[in-house]
Amino acid sequence: MTEQEPVPPRAAAASDGGKRLGEDVAVASAAPDGGDVPHLTDPDAVDTSVRTPAQRSRTFAGILVNTAAANLTTSYLWFALTFWVYLETRNVIATGVVGGAYMLLIAASSISFGTFVDRYRKLGVMRFAAAFTLVMFALSGAMFLLTPTAWLLDLARPWFWVFTLVILIGAVVENMRNIALSTTVTILIEPDRRANANGLVGMVQGLMFIVTSVLSGLSVGLLGMGWTIAVALALTALAFLHLLTLRMPEEVRAAATDAHGSFDLRGSLAAVLAISGLFALILFSTFNNFIGGVYMALMDPYGLEMFPVELWGIFSAVGFTGILVGGALIGKFGLGSNPLRTLLLAVALMGFLGAVFTIREWAWLYIAGIWAYLVLVPFVEAAEQTVIQQVVPLQRQGRVFGFAMAFESAASPVTAFLIAPIAQFWIIPYARSADGAAQLAPLLGEGTSRGIALVFLVAGVIMIIAAVLAFLTPVYRRVSASYAQAAAEEARATDTAA
Repeated sequence: MTEQEPVPPRAAAASDGGKRLGEDVAVASAAPDGGDVPHLTDPDAVDTSVRTPAQRSRTFAGILVNTAAANLTTSYLWFALTFWVYLETRNVIATGVVGGAYMLLIAASSISFGTFVDRYRKLGVMRFAAAFTLVMFALSGAMFLLTPTAWLLDLARPWFWVFTLVILIGAVVENMRNIALSTTVTILIEPDRRANANGLVGMVQGLMFIVTSVLSGLSVGLLGMGWTIAVALALTALAFLHLLTLRMPEEVRAAATDAHGSFDLRGSLAAVLAISGLFALILFSTFNNFIGGVYMALMDPYGLEMFPVELWGIFSAVGFTGILVGGALIGKFGLGSNPLRTLLLAVALMGFLGAVFTIREWAWLYIAGIWAYLVLVPFVEAAEQTVIQQVVPLQRQGRVFGFAMAFESAASPVTAFLIAPIAQFWIIPYARSADGAAQLAPLLGEGTSRGIALVFLVAGVIMIIAAVLAFLTPVYRRVSASYAQAAAEEARATDTAA
C-alpha cells in the first residue's frame, strides 16, 4: 500500500450563503505508470442546500425501503430457483454450480458496477439496474412458459443453463444498487449520522436473509416455480415504478471522475491506494470473510445434525434476527468516534462467540450463539462503509465499494469450498473415532458433531488473534488518523457554512 499522507476527501464549504456540499478537495492518487498524479475537483456536482437534512433523510428512507424490496425479490427468486432445481433433479452438482456461479459473478462484476456508479448519477444507476432486472425476470418467465419443464431440468440440454443464467444475471445486476446505495449515504446523510444510516443498511440485509430463507421454500412448495416467477416479476415491477417517483435533487449532475471504460480495475486500485491503509482495511475485511466462510459451510450441517429440517429452518430464521437487532443498535447509537476500533472489537467478539457456541452440543447455546454472532455482523459492515464514505471522495466511492465487494464476495465461497471437504474427509471422521472422541471430550464434550465444533473453535481463535494483531499495526493508526482528520475537516467546513 502507499505510504503517502492521507488526504481529506471533502470539505463542505459555504456557497451563496447556503449549505452546499462544498468542494471536493484534490485527491492524490498513486499514478499507476509513474506519471502525473490526477486531481479531481468538482464543487458543483452535489448541492445540499436544496433541501433540509430532514428532507434528505426521508428521501434516503425511501431509497432504502425500495432497495430492501428489490433485494428481497431477487433473493426470493434466486433461492427459489436453487430449491426447485434440487427438488426436481436431486443433483447437488447442479445446485453447487448455480450457487458458486452466483458468488463468482458478483465478484467478477463488482468493479464494473463500481465504475458505472462513479460515472453516472446514482439514482439513474438504480433505475437502470431495476429496469434490467425486470427485463431479465420477464425473459425467464417467458422461457418457463414456452419451454417444456423436462427440457429446463435436463442438465444435458442448453435450456437449463440459459434459464438459470437469465435469472442469475438479473439477480447479480441488482447488486449494482447496493453499491449506489452506499454512495447515496454520502450525498444525503449528514456526516455525523452516516454510521447510523449504514446500520439501517445492515438491517435491510438481515431482513433479506430472514424472509428468503422462509418464503422461497414455501413459495416453491405451495405455488410452484411458475407462480414464484410471476410473484417476483410483479414485485420487481412495483419496486421499479416506486423508484421512478423518487427524486434526489442534491446530485445536480454526475460528479467529474477519472473512471475510464466499463471495467476500471486500474482506477479502482488507484482509488484504494490513494488513502493510506485503506487497502489493508479491505484485506482485513476479506480475511474476516474467509473465516466467515467456515461458518457458511458448516453451520447448516451442524444445525441439521441437531434439529429436524423443519425446526432448523425456523431456528435459523430466528438466528438471523440478530442482524436486525445489530442494525437497529447502530441506527440508534452509531459506531462511536472511531468506527475502525469498533470493527476490530466486533471481530474479536465474533471470534469468541464462534469459538464457544458449539463448545457443548446444547441447542440453546447454538441458537443463542448464532443470534449474538449475527448481531455483530452489521457493526463490521457498517464500520467499513462509514470509513470509506468519510475518507474517499464521492467521485471514487463507487469503484472503492465495488473493489471491496469483489474481494469480499469471493472470500467466503472459496473458504467454504476448501473447508467442506477437509471437514468431511478428515476432521469429522477423526472426531467420531474412539480415540478422537476421547481426546476432544474434555474440551468439546460429547456428541455427533464434535468435528464441526473443533473447526468452529479453531476458526474463532484465529479471528480473535487477527483482531488483536490488527490493533497493534501501523495501518490501524494510519486509517484511524485519516478518518479523524477527514471528520474534523468536514466538521469545520460545516460550521463555517452555518
